[in-house]
Amino acid sequence: MRLSDIAQFLGGELEGEGDLEIKGVNTLEESQPGDITFLANPKYKAKLHTTRASAAIVNREVLTDRLALVRVDNPYLAFARIIPLFSKIEPPPPGIHPSFITGEEVQIGQNCSILPYVVVGNRVKIGDRTVLYSGVYIGNDVTIGNDVVIYPHVTIMHGVQIGNRVIIHSGAVIGSDGFGFVPQAETYQKIPQVGTVLIEDDVEIGANVTIDRATLGKTHIQRGVKIDNLVQIAHNVVIGENSIIVAQVGISGSTQVGRNVTLAGQVGLVGHIKIGDYVKIGAQSGVTKSIPSHAVVSGSPAVDHLLWKKSQVSLLKLPELIQRVRDLERRVEELERGKS
Repeated sequence: MRLSDIAQFLGGELEGEGDLEIKGVNTLEESQPGDITFLANPKYKAKLHTTRASAAIVNREVLTDRLALVRVDNPYLAFARIIPLFSKIEPPPPGIHPSFITGEEVQIGQNCSILPYVVVGNRVKIGDRTVLYSGVYIGNDVTIGNDVVIYPHVTIMHGVQIGNRVIIHSGAVIGSDGFGFVPQAETYQKIPQVGTVLIEDDVEIGANVTIDRATLGKTHIQRGVKIDNLVQIAHNVVIGENSIIVAQVGISGSTQVGRNVTLAGQVGLVGHIKIGDYVKIGAQSGVTKSIPSHAVVSGSPAVDHLLWKKSQVSLLKLPELIQRVRDLERRVEELERGKS
């Protein structure tokens, strides 16, 4: 594409040769002549002077005459928008492979792609233009919306409801039994898990994520939620709209997470608590109680983020402080001996 076409597509301001031919997109470090790159984080600004790219997407304030520029308000978003223009990944063509195994009363929408060895149970409804890759298993009474992509070896258990434009990556298990047992003497009585999972529109679920069905009612993943790989979501959890759940997070049963919440990597939430809207929880934090909206917390147990940062600084000084206390104790002992 010509650089001027890219600038027009992005609604950006072109600075440089508009007829420059762009052949691909890449990072600042790995770009080659003919590539377009981007600068979103100011701390990488120096790499504009070393990149081999022919053009860059930058914000309105960046100054350089070394390469052609497309100026936009949000370079990272703009870069994400142009990647598909150069992508060579082709979706599978519509059609159903002969090895497809289907139950009774199954409804399949128009222009779906069902690849080899997909298994679908009874009374399943699949919307238009949905793609099921090889090895997908879908249980009885599952409903799947339009434009859904389900990658290989995903398991969707009975009764799960999935909205439109959902993406589920390989190895995810949706609707397995919640972890519910009643202690009985020295054994445990299993609590039947007879609820379901509801996943709303525009959700993306990473590889090897597990989302348990509710004991009663539903486990609810609301619109626009993005879930990274290796996340465990227990029974009856609610995750609010447009929240971000990063890798290896564990959410215990019946916890409610608000909208636009960010749970960083390896965060753990105990059960039966509420996380307010727009909360940010730092990596590896252990959350043992409810958190009000707009809070930013870190640590285990999680506390206000600024307090946690101060405590970490103090912790590093602890050996020095201990030594000073010991020195003071020795001096006090010497003074007391002198008085006697």
